[in-house]
Amino acid sequence: MAAEIHSRPQSSRPVLLNKIEGHSDAVNAAVLIPKEDGVITVSEDRTIRVWLKRDSGQYWPSIYHTVSSPCSCMSYHHDSRRIFIGQDNGAIVEFLLSEDFNKMNHVKTYPAHQNRVSDMVFSLESEWVVSTGHDKSVSWMCTQSGSMLGRHYFGSWASCLQYDNDTQHAFVGDYSGQITLLKLERQTYSTITTLKGHEGSIGALWWDPVQRLLFSGASDHSVIMWDIGGRKGRTLLLQGHHERVQAVRYLQLTRQLVSCSADGGVTVWNMDTPREEAPQWLDSDSCQKCEQPFFWNVKQMWDSKTIGLRQHHCRKCGKAVCGKCSSKSTTYPVMGFEFQVRVCDTCYDTVKDEDRTALATFHEGKHNIAFMDMDPSRGLMVTCGSDRVVKVRHTISLDQSLVARYSP
Repeated sequence: MAAEIHSRPQSSRPVLLNKIEGHSDAVNAAVLIPKEDGVITVSEDRTIRVWLKRDSGQYWPSIYHTVSSPCSCMSYHHDSRRIFIGQDNGAIVEFLLSEDFNKMNHVKTYPAHQNRVSDMVFSLESEWVVSTGHDKSVSWMCTQSGSMLGRHYFGSWASCLQYDNDTQHAFVGDYSGQITLLKLERQTYSTITTLKGHEGSIGALWWDPVQRLLFSGASDHSVIMWDIGGRKGRTLLLQGHHERVQAVRYLQLTRQLVSCSADGGVTVWNMDTPREEAPQWLDSDSCQKCEQPFFWNVKQMWDSKTIGLRQHHCRKCGKAVCGKCSSKSTTYPVMGFEFQVRVCDTCYDTVKDEDRTALATFHEGKHNIAFMDMDPSRGLMVTCGSDRVVKVRHTISLDQSLVARYSP
């Protein structure tokens, strides 16, 4: 079932501790059980499994439960030991785990959606389960009565969700690349704003209620930090992946952001440093450096008897430039560009060697990462994906004073 790779963490890099195998289909979610050597998984093979670490160092299933439809997502509340499972048929099933994690009892089934449940959050404060689905909706249901309280529809599949318990605001990402902020009430709701910045479907969201920061990862290979609390529309673009970003997690105590992509890339971003916003790309009919026309500028091409040029943009200043005036590339981590990007010749000359110092570290997860969970107090990460393997790693070690502050 499982194999222990390392008995002790060997370095500060993510170190593989255990591999949990045995699923017959993709594992869609895996969460670490706080204060326990345990992992809960849900899979397309319709199983819910609770894995506990035995004296041998291996993880073995203490609970193996099969439901009627593939399990698409999960929300686990440790203090109450309540677990909510989203299914491919649109239903959400609630179970109560026993104290020894060897048994679970069915509590309720919620008819939340008409299609696959893509994400969900359980709020003990409001006794709501908020969920998104491929029926293009977000719904919120009362866990006491089991009744539907409200629903809002979008123009495309709703893919991921974050929820602020204190203010009852929901952040919903969708396949069009937009993030919608909703204020939820019993029986009603209001749309606050729509965040637009990604050029691909939203794959993951993470909300930090302390600093009031929202992080989003998308199929455009990028991560965006939205400063919601600043109320100034400040955004930071982070580009450090070669494939679609499918999991993000912000560690508030260490000011680090961890993001995972479909090709197994794990990037750890240092957010405790001054960063610059990437500029908006400017529109122009001709190069804003040499003034040569772009290929659609027929009038200037005719007047100057020249062939139009292809348009590019400098990632540092945002100006529209031709290839001749932007022949160089560079990294510029302070603006989130950890890989080389095109810049105009003028901006290239202003970038110093120290400006190219990386503000992120890159690691290889060695499997498709569709979902990731972390326990910062223990420095643990669990990842899972379409290869049916669950991997438990040791990650960033926290200072003991930080652990004391973090732990209940």
